[in-house]
Amino acid sequence: MTSFSFLDLVPVVEGGSVASALANAADLAAHAENLGFTRYWVAEHHGMRGIASAATSVVIGHIAAATKTIRVGSGGIMLPNHAPLVIAEQFGTLEALFPGRIDLGLGRAPGSDQRVAAAIRRTLDSDPNAFPRDVMELQSYFADDGQTGIVATPGAGANIQLYILGSSLYGAQVAAALGLPFAFASHFAPQMLDEALHIYRSHFRPSAMLDAPHAIAAFNIIAADTDAEGEFLASSLMQSFVALRTGNPRQLPPPVEGYLASLPAHFKGALDDVLSASAVGAANSVKSAVQAFQARTQADEIIVACSIFDHAKRKRSLEITAEVFAGL
Repeated sequence: MTSFSFLDLVPVVEGGSVASALANAADLAAHAENLGFTRYWVAEHHGMRGIASAATSVVIGHIAAATKTIRVGSGGIMLPNHAPLVIAEQFGTLEALFPGRIDLGLGRAPGSDQRVAAAIRRTLDSDPNAFPRDVMELQSYFADDGQTGIVATPGAGANIQLYILGSSLYGAQVAAALGLPFAFASHFAPQMLDEALHIYRSHFRPSAMLDAPHAIAAFNIIAADTDAEGEFLASSLMQSFVALRTGNPRQLPPPVEGYLASLPAHFKGALDDVLSASAVGAANSVKSAVQAFQARTQADEIIVACSIFDHAKRKRSLEITAEVFAGL
């Protein structure tokens, strides 16, 4: 059976609050653990009213404290926003608190627009090609190999599994060169998925951490008891994408009946493109879409994203998703 995991953007719904979003994330993580999901990741985004996971390391601690066995981590930490030593200390702390359960997925995008990125970093003059060097510096802190001349405390000797994230070919190249697992953000940027996976696998160099490629592909699943209900619930995600693409990001809106049919043709085309790595509907519909995606990607693991307005419906979607993967 293909491994399946969960990616949570910790959505703040319209009429809700950051506190309720974080409480829902903890509840959903415990639910995912009981359903057999392999890992539960949260992502770093900044300056977005609809996402509550900006302080990603803090949220990971919150999720890990609410669960017992599931791996918990970042999908991902945007490393250019941080000094590698700071991340080593944060994740070294998490590993000390929750040994053997912490993943560190790393990306090089800002997780925000340029204005917000400048507020985080104070300067955008850093070299964008420094990402591989930053990853290796981070590895050095965890290995405590003396290369930096600094001992990360916490961090030195921490058993942290690193992953490289990407939505383009660059991340695939870095992951292959460093011999690390690779996760592709096809849930919102599916265009280069096939080429990125090919580059990763064909250029992979075995490392002390990994002797063969391990590819993770992200996939949206909005599952429900009927196809019609799934399509209705998916309208929240569609509204969010349209709002983001038109420069008006918002909190996750409630679903709207007939939303897709109400859109102009060019918006429908854009949604078809950006959500092409998605399954919507009842179990049989989801199963067919997952099988096709797995046959196409040969992914070692599929990480599922699920943006649903109603928390109970989101939990039900995870239940159906787990049933689908168990039946593959």
